[in-house]
Amino acid sequence: MGLDLDLLGFGAGDRAPWASDPARSRGRLYPEEPSPTRSPFQRDRDRIIHTTAFRRLKHKTQVFVAHEGDHYRTRLTHTIEVAQIARALARALRLDEDLAEAVALVHDFGHTPFGHTGEEVLDSLLADEGGFDHNAQSLRIVTQLEQRYPTFDGLNLTWESLEGLVKHNGPLTGSDGQALDGPVPRPIADYSAVHDLQLASFASLEAQVAAIADDIAYNTHDIDDGLRGGLLTLDMLEGVPFLHALRKAVAERYPDLEESRVIHEIMRRQITAMVEDVIATAQAALRDISPQSADDVRAAGRIIAQFSPAMMQADEAIKAFLYSNMYRHKEVMRVRKRAARIVTDLYSAYRDNPKLMGGQWASGSENLDAGQLARRVADYLAGMTDNFAIEQHRLLFDQTPELS
Repeated sequence: MGLDLDLLGFGAGDRAPWASDPARSRGRLYPEEPSPTRSPFQRDRDRIIHTTAFRRLKHKTQVFVAHEGDHYRTRLTHTIEVAQIARALARALRLDEDLAEAVALVHDFGHTPFGHTGEEVLDSLLADEGGFDHNAQSLRIVTQLEQRYPTFDGLNLTWESLEGLVKHNGPLTGSDGQALDGPVPRPIADYSAVHDLQLASFASLEAQVAAIADDIAYNTHDIDDGLRGGLLTLDMLEGVPFLHALRKAVAERYPDLEESRVIHEIMRRQITAMVEDVIATAQAALRDISPQSADDVRAAGRIIAQFSPAMMQADEAIKAFLYSNMYRHKEVMRVRKRAARIVTDLYSAYRDNPKLMGGQWASGSENLDAGQLARRVADYLAGMTDNFAIEQHRLLFDQTPELS
C-alpha cells in the first residue's frame, strides 16, 4: 500500500467532501455573530492560543521536569509539534487545517503539573467524586474555567472542536449509551447532557489526524529527549526493528556523521515514515468507505486516520521500549515519586483549608459540599505549572522534595 499522489491536497481551499466544512458548523452553545474575516474553526484556534491554559503549557512536564534542562520538551513544545504534524496530515488528506490544528492545540490543556504523575494522583484522590481525566479537564477548561468573555464562561468553541477534544481517540459510548471503556468522565457526561457531543460516534477526520499526530510526536520526541538526557543510547534502539532499520539506513548513508546529527536524522526519518504511512492508510480507507460528508466519517464505524498493521506493530514496539527503558527508568521514577508527594500534600492542604488557595478559588468555598470542593481543588491544582506547584509547597510545608 503506497501513497496516492493524485489524492494529496496541497492547495488552500482544496477541501474534500469528507472534510469538516466551517460553513456548515453545528455552531456554538452560545450563539455569536459570525466573523467577516475568519471561519468558525479559525476563531476556535485563535481563542485557544490566547488562553492562560495555553501559556501554562510552557512550564508543564512532558517527561522531564522543568529544571532538568531547557532543551527538553514541555507540554507547550510538544503541543506545537503535534499541531504541525496534524496540519501536514490535514493538508495531505484535504481536510480543514484550522480545525485539525485547533484540536491539536487544545488536546493537552487538562494535563496537571508533573505530567501523568499528577493525573494519577488526582484520579486516585478523586475516586469517590468521579476521578480525574485530563481530556475531561481540558473540556472543563474550555467550557468553564477560562473566564475571558463578558457573556459566557469558557471559550464557547464550536461543536466540532469540542467533539474533537472529547472523542479524538474514538467513541466513548455504544449506540445504547453504555460506556465502552470505563465510565464516561463526569465532566464530559455533564456537558454532553447540555450540548450533545454524540459520544457514540467517531469524531471528524480532523480530530483523528490530531490524535495520530500526538502519537507520532511523542513516540519520536520522547526518544530524542531520552537520548539527550542519557536515559537511552543509540545502541538500545537496536532492540526495536523499526528503529534499528532507521539507524542502519542513516549509518549507511552517512557513515561518519556525529552522534547529535545521527539522532536528528533518525527522528526526522521516523516522523516522515509514520506520517506517510498514516496518509496512505487513510487514503485506502477513504477509497473503501467513499464518505461524502464529515458525518459519513463519523458513521463509518472505524478510525480512518491510523497506522497500517505493520506500522501499528512498530508503534507498539516503540511504546513498550519507551515504557520499560525511559518512563520506568529509576531516575524518572525517583522524580515521579517525589512529585506525587507534592501533589498529594497540596491537595490535602487545600481540602482542609480552602482559603489557602486564595482569590476566586477560595471565594464561596464554605458553601460547597465535599464533592464540589474536591473538584474545585482539583481544578486549582491541575492548572498549576510544575514550578508554581513546587513554590506553593515550599510556602505551606517545612520540607519540599527536590526534583532534580
